[in-house]
Amino acid sequence: MNIGDLADVQMGYPFRSRLEHDPQGDVAVIQMKDIDDTNLLHADEAIRVALPKGKAHHLLRAGDLLFRSRGRSNGAAEVLDGIGPAVLSAPMLLIRPHGVLPAYLCWYLNAPATQDQLAAMAEGTSVRMISAEALKALHVPLPSLTAQQRIVQAAALAEQERALLAQIATLRQRLNTHILMTFAHEATA
Repeated sequence: MNIGDLADVQMGYPFRSRLEHDPQGDVAVIQMKDIDDTNLLHADEAIRVALPKGKAHHLLRAGDLLFRSRGRSNGAAEVLDGIGPAVLSAPMLLIRPHGVLPAYLCWYLNAPATQDQLAAMAEGTSVRMISAEALKALHVPLPSLTAQQRIVQAAALAEQERALLAQIATLRQRLNTHILMTFAHEATA
């Protein structure tokens, strides 16, 4: 199935002027800088603004996916429970899944093979961009709901393993440095 069959895809909210932080603002504005290199959303760091009246339909919901349509990385981040009032700013794309687990679709979009496909779809020379229409046409394999859940669980465990191995490598490097420094100081005494 194509993403367009499994989700609504739309451009983020098009602010008409430069965004200025308003500490009294009623909504957080999610921009590309609020999603890190591991595709995690950091909404607590987003600027706040007063959303114009009648624009509440732009508010993000748990399960929405935030897709970076421009730049070197075209990853997606999932909106989790407890985000509070927030909107996505253009040029990012909002993907609202209906017929697929949001976590599965997020995993699929961020998978290296899919990232290669997205890179091939990107248009432009100086700033690479993926249009909403191109994203809607992306084919997504749709296993059963149970299989989607298992894939998401396995991917989460693999990510935990990766993080733990990175932590082990860092600690091993510190230990090696400490041992060698101790040896160096003892050898000169």
